[in-house]
Amino acid sequence: MRKPNVIVFFTDQQRHDTSGLHGNPMNLTPNFDRCAREGTHLFNSFTCQPLCGPARSSMQTGRFATETGCWRNHIPLPQDAETLAKVFGRNGWHTGYIGKWHLGTDDPVPGPERGGYREWLGANLLEFTSDAYDTRVFDGDGRRVKLPGYRVDALTDAAIRFVDRHQDEPFFLFLSFLEPHHQNSIDNYPAPYGHTVLSNLWMPPDLDTLRGSAPYHIGGYYGMVRRLDEAFGRLMDALRSLGLLDDTVVMFTSDHACHFKTRNDEYKRSCHESSIRVPTLITGPGFKGGGEVRALFSTVDVAPTLLDAAGLAVPDGMAGRSILPVLRDPKAPWRDDVFFQISETETGRGVRTAKWKYAVTAPYDPDRPDSDVYREAFLYDLENDPYELVNLSGMSTFRPVADDMQGRLLRWIEAVEGKRPSIEPHVGVDPFQRIPWPGAGQDPARHAIDPYRSPLAV
Repeated sequence: MRKPNVIVFFTDQQRHDTSGLHGNPMNLTPNFDRCAREGTHLFNSFTCQPLCGPARSSMQTGRFATETGCWRNHIPLPQDAETLAKVFGRNGWHTGYIGKWHLGTDDPVPGPERGGYREWLGANLLEFTSDAYDTRVFDGDGRRVKLPGYRVDALTDAAIRFVDRHQDEPFFLFLSFLEPHHQNSIDNYPAPYGHTVLSNLWMPPDLDTLRGSAPYHIGGYYGMVRRLDEAFGRLMDALRSLGLLDDTVVMFTSDHACHFKTRNDEYKRSCHESSIRVPTLITGPGFKGGGEVRALFSTVDVAPTLLDAAGLAVPDGMAGRSILPVLRDPKAPWRDDVFFQISETETGRGVRTAKWKYAVTAPYDPDRPDSDVYREAFLYDLENDPYELVNLSGMSTFRPVADDMQGRLLRWIEAVEGKRPSIEPHVGVDPFQRIPWPGAGQDPARHAIDPYRSPLAV
């Protein structure tokens, strides 16, 4: 029996609610929505670190960012790390990487820093080597290559060429886009020509309430998402035309999401759903007809799931788990919470269940991945407040919930980081006191940055 091909279609900074299956009414993702319905839709999918480099290190290794050592940006992936590419490569798959890497020291990325990928067409910091209509990457010999077309299309064309070249052998392809991440040089979201959404914009409730930069950026962001979905459809059509569709496992996911400067003064690095929740589907052999899976899925589960889907043993050092047993038996044992870490704006830790979100924070130290002392910062009731507009932290009414969530968080920290920090309680105002929000003359975006202002603060 032929070994299955495996493709990861990897976007950057894409919110889960850009998809129709998560309630977006603008029909931005018809290909994603259809493939998720036909395959397996991982409805509750979360990054374990809402930051590019750390999330990518977890994606490649199945380990948390503090375990890989890449707990903030600008720390290269250790060259001896066990990665997806190394496992697939030594078991007979031809491996290839196309697009943004963000786990190296420089551009072009030196060969030993490429995570074991055999074929290479990428850049460490694609946002700085290229622009929306100026896609510049490096090949396996370190030579600069300019690809024609809008950046999403240029990388998709390269991926289709890769699939065509290797259709007669099992392959593992990681296709990593920059979109819908902003273009750093202009702090904007440049959609392809004619794709910027200018009318009938649907604004998610958190952005509609808190605003941030969304009024200026959401139209371009949506245009980028639409083009990514078109590219995903093109790639699936290429597999169909080559007769590979039934032999190829395809995962669509993202490294983290985007809160448009509503939770701090940039776009991610927070505990909120708008930072950590991402759209994820898997289709192909083993995943067709899997339906909507509500199990809590994390970035660290990506590598174990893909290896398991290919019939390969999951290395012992991986912290994540394969979701396949849950697809085969919905009653199979699975975790009931997920853990995430935050760096650069703060040193944060959080845990999420199906109903509750709890997070703690400490001052950020660029030389240290953790803290000995955290302070309670956020508690959200996700069933009744899915867009996290009412922070319950510090309210005596919810102290039993906070205590339970704190216990869960400490167990995660001990298991992943090997230590047990102390957590100071959030001392809030009387639960019956209602402080006007955002208040006359106050900026709601800046209000949102301070989690200690009021128990009703976002």
